[in-house]
Amino acid sequence: MPSVAEILIPLALDTPYSYGVPAGLDLATGDVVQVPLGPREIVGVVWGLAETAGGSNLRPVTGRLPYPPLSEPLRSLVDWIARYTLAPKGSALAMVLRLPDEANAAETIRVAVRISGKPPARPTPARTKVLDAAADGVLRGKSALAKEAGVSLSVVDGLIDDGALETVAVEPEPVAPRPDPDCPRTPLSPAQGEAVAELLEGFPWHRPSGDAEPADLRPVLLEGVTGSGKTEVYFEAVAACIRAGLQALILMPEIALTAQFLDRFAARFGVRPAAWHSGIGGKRRERLRVAVAEGEALVVVGARSALFLPFARLGLIVVDEEHETAYKQEDGVHYHARDMAVVRGRLEGCPVVLTSATPAIETRVNAARGRYRHVLLPERFGGRRMPDIAAIDMRRDQPERGRFLSPPLVNAVKHTLERGEQALLFLNRRGYAPLTLCRACGHRYQCKNCSTWLVEHRFRRALVCHQCGYAERRPEACTECGTFDNLTACGPGVERIAEEAAEVFPGRRIVVLSSDFPGGAERLRQELEAVAAGECDVVIGTQLVAKGHNFPFLTLVGVLDADIGLTSGDPRAAERTFQLLQQVTGRAGRGEKAGRALVQTYQPDHPVIAALLSGDAERFYAEEIQAREAAGLPPFGRLAALIVSASDRAVAEAHGQALARAADPPNGVMVLGPAEAPLALIRGRYRFRLLVKTERNVDLQGYLRAWLARGPKVRGNVRVAIDVDPQSFL
Repeated sequence: MPSVAEILIPLALDTPYSYGVPAGLDLATGDVVQVPLGPREIVGVVWGLAETAGGSNLRPVTGRLPYPPLSEPLRSLVDWIARYTLAPKGSALAMVLRLPDEANAAETIRVAVRISGKPPARPTPARTKVLDAAADGVLRGKSALAKEAGVSLSVVDGLIDDGALETVAVEPEPVAPRPDPDCPRTPLSPAQGEAVAELLEGFPWHRPSGDAEPADLRPVLLEGVTGSGKTEVYFEAVAACIRAGLQALILMPEIALTAQFLDRFAARFGVRPAAWHSGIGGKRRERLRVAVAEGEALVVVGARSALFLPFARLGLIVVDEEHETAYKQEDGVHYHARDMAVVRGRLEGCPVVLTSATPAIETRVNAARGRYRHVLLPERFGGRRMPDIAAIDMRRDQPERGRFLSPPLVNAVKHTLERGEQALLFLNRRGYAPLTLCRACGHRYQCKNCSTWLVEHRFRRALVCHQCGYAERRPEACTECGTFDNLTACGPGVERIAEEAAEVFPGRRIVVLSSDFPGGAERLRQELEAVAAGECDVVIGTQLVAKGHNFPFLTLVGVLDADIGLTSGDPRAAERTFQLLQQVTGRAGRGEKAGRALVQTYQPDHPVIAALLSGDAERFYAEEIQAREAAGLPPFGRLAALIVSASDRAVAEAHGQALARAADPPNGVMVLGPAEAPLALIRGRYRFRLLVKTERNVDLQGYLRAWLARGPKVRGNVRVAIDVDPQSFL
């Protein structure tokens, strides 16, 4: 019997600690245990067991906890992430071992009401309406009953106090209802049917018994134009996975996209899938985790953290909108969920499907080189046309002074509304205006904690920092010179466009879709449903509206500032701008009527804009891939960023310079910096960046470890964050 257990603790520690195994405690690798650490007890995972003399001198394991053990593939994923990202192994474990906080573990008890059989002591018309509505015996919440009866909540409360209604505790909703893979569905098009057959080809659990050919476990890129029906195609892969008795994981880039997706899933499988994201908590979160570990939850859809759930029989991973930057975690452990999904698929021996209308360059190159299989849907479902896209040259068709909608775009929106159709105005900038300044003294309102301007949010009457969340009331007088009526908003945000649209299109129903509006995910879900149902005329939104939504009545998209992403120093700026514009213009014409898009730009001849207008995505990808290869940028070279930060600017800069002196780059490695970061101050910490650029065959992680080992020791409040394969250069 093992006498020593190596316990990995979910803290910023890179090696397991040794503990004695008490007599009678039967442990296995992967068990979740409680161990003493200093004066406190802490949770850990058995990472190894050994029969070693001297185990009796070690502090003993307190006991095994009643949580699902971590499987060997999941432990290997933790080790792989730690090696690749250079994060402490314990920090990687913390992403997997997210146990419930006992203080918040209680699941909210749902209470419903029903007729008790006792007549009310004082019948009134309003009370009679409530009793009539409740006469069918169906359990309803108080608010739902009041709404159905058309009375106020106080009437229902009065009947409860009177004894005519009684309250009943309702069992929690099941976290993992069983999807029906054979639920009646809309027939697939011939192109979709061919894509399904090609997608499933080679999946190990879909092959005929006795097939001697080895399974093809290469990841699959499912690429299709916007509106081609990619979701319906991979739904059939999910259905086949369920029939095989296995579990499927569908990753989504953002929660806002998840809400609409759940309804589409229910239409195909009869029930909603289990949903995993930061919005669920407490006991329900733990119930879902157990359901996943026991194989009860057959399909889970969630944000990137769902990748670390302890699946019992994982048979398929789908990464929807795989090009999205939201899959990259930018704090703590810097990992990309798309790439880690591919790794987990390899460790679990299960297929991985990456879907997008605008794949990342890295994914496209992997498909071209045969590392990934490539399944294409080149046309829209039902024979619908792609939208016609045209440019509005802002050098010629300038808006009126103080306005941001050009005359051609205004006329196009008016004609669209006259036909009873919807128009979308897209601007990837939240708030009312990105800068507020005083015309008398030139003072610009800046965040106290960051080197960023405060964004005016007129609906909230506040100036807000989008980096740290600092907010202050918009003053009536300039806080610098004291003059009144001299503060001016510079530049537009979606709120300002909504204000202009209300003046230009009077009497029209206007909806603003932005992630920072009050009401959170629930309000956003309701507004997205309203747009899809045709209950508004003009939609104004940020990049939120570009992600997978289906608005059947929307026939016109107006892009207000197509150049906004082309001016940064990000090496992926062209790729991201093309992806975003291609996705947002693809919202038009997804219903029965043809769509069109108008793109306001000052650079109509820019390669990105030209590719968008021509509809020649292949040409853009070919030119961008060629430029990347010539520059040795990913995926033809490798990058890593080191971000040095401290509360004192001189200390941060000095540490960055000391790191640079210790770099000693070998052949094939280039070290740039330190340079002050474009966002030089965030949350009171000054930031300097170093960038490592290597050839593809260089052991980047090995070089970084050796460099950090010989570099200056981190002291005081200096921090050095390592970001392998950085997505952000700010």
